[in-house]
Amino acid sequence: MKITIDTDAKTIEIFEPGGAGGKQTALYSKAGFELISDLWLTTGWGMRYSYTFSWLGRPIIQLPEDMLRIQEVIHAIAPDVIIECGIAHGGSLIFYASLLKVIGDGEGRVVGVDIDIRAHNRRAIEDHALAPAITLIEGSSIEPATVAAVAACVKPGDKVLVLLDSNHTRDHVLAELRLYAPLVSVGSYIVAADGVMAALTDVPGGQPSWGSDNPTAAAKDFIAERDDFILETPGFEFSESELSEPITYWPGGYLKRIA
Repeated sequence: MKITIDTDAKTIEIFEPGGAGGKQTALYSKAGFELISDLWLTTGWGMRYSYTFSWLGRPIIQLPEDMLRIQEVIHAIAPDVIIECGIAHGGSLIFYASLLKVIGDGEGRVVGVDIDIRAHNRRAIEDHALAPAITLIEGSSIEPATVAAVAACVKPGDKVLVLLDSNHTRDHVLAELRLYAPLVSVGSYIVAADGVMAALTDVPGGQPSWGSDNPTAAAKDFIAERDDFILETPGFEFSESELSEPITYWPGGYLKRIA
């Protein structure tokens, strides 16, 4: 695809491969914004933009837009427990713990699962002021012993939100969805992160196989076999804009439990 941006004419023109001519849209329009946002997402991924942020002292390798949007979901649901598979440096665990500290009864708990919690990251998380709200479980997220250890952290009646951000292959995420879905409360979500991989097949560092081997594909597979979950990206909690779609690394990743 070729995109021509003309700031003088205030237009964007798109030329599809093999197409006879370009399709033009207004630069300062919803469609124009979405086109530029999609391009920005892919170039930002290539430049490791999401690797430039921290939260309360810990690196948080996430797109800031996704963090603000999941904050809206957490505020609306007020979960008692947030489970995250894949914790890296622990910044997202700290982020979730800080949110739970100030909503609900302030007694929310975060459970972090990773196949390899490196010693320096464990020390930093355990030394953090929010450590009392965080439980770390080391092990493969799809091993029965790990799942059992996570389930033991959930009390009867707890509202639970789950985020999957570990191994992003289609098979692994589908296995996680099947294993952790029973812990999700009705009205809450299980989120398959980083489905943006499908749009990164031809960028530096991307792989052609990501077109079908990605978390969004796993989410669709899961929905096809269930009737107690639906794919539903939460709407904006506040908006004075005509925009309706988030800028996200998690497209098609929100699965809401409805029964």
